[in-house]
Amino acid sequence: MQRLQFRYTRNYNIRYRTWGHLFQGRYKAILCEKDSYLVELSAYIHLNPVRAGLVRHPMEYRWTSYGSYLNGGKMGIVDVEPVLGQFSADKGKAVRAYEQYVLDHMGDGHRGEFYKVEDQRFLGSEGFSDRIQRGAREKVEHIYDISLGDIVGGVEMRFGMPASVIRGMSRNRKGASGRSIVGYLGRKLAGYPLSSIADYFRRDPVSLCQGMAKVERRMREEDGFREKLMELEKNLVEGRKRKIKK
Repeated sequence: MQRLQFRYTRNYNIRYRTWGHLFQGRYKAILCEKDSYLVELSAYIHLNPVRAGLVRHPMEYRWTSYGSYLNGGKMGIVDVEPVLGQFSADKGKAVRAYEQYVLDHMGDGHRGEFYKVEDQRFLGSEGFSDRIQRGAREKVEHIYDISLGDIVGGVEMRFGMPASVIRGMSRNRKGASGRSIVGYLGRKLAGYPLSSIADYFRRDPVSLCQGMAKVERRMREEDGFREKLMELEKNLVEGRKRKIKK
């Protein structure tokens, strides 16, 4: 992309007899730590024109990829699968869920955490860039053979949340918190996609994704919560078979 920008700027300046930069700043590609970061960041970017007062609705601004997401990527220009796939394996359901997710965040203001990019390339918690660069030098990556049911049992024991409440269909706050923890651990330790976790609990992937993001924030901000969760992670993976993640 940087090479493309350079060549386009050079040719533009030659053709129109101008000089200097055409674009503000360098092109940036950012690696996000978690899928929840990715979904939140995507919605945040698509709502930038609304926050700037350029339009009232994101669909009114033609210079973003929002339209590509709402038509399921039919134009073939944008790879919408990484984001839409977090909501559902069914393309139609995923598009509707993503559209609702964006609209639900229409009133959100500036999100400072999205601008705290580490090493100019990484968006995530402290030390994320070190882990990624260290992992990039490794030939294989492992995940653990853990069922979601086992994770539910671990959350029940460690956090005192009854499994019946975690799996239940009520809107109990404790149940929602338990499902978010299970989702977070399921993604981190066993590599479950968000859609599979949502299907397991028969819940909306949007709300589950938001809950998992809250778990990540609590991990960064609450020492007691972080210690409990790390101890649970250790107990869950102890003696478990590891699989190569392809």
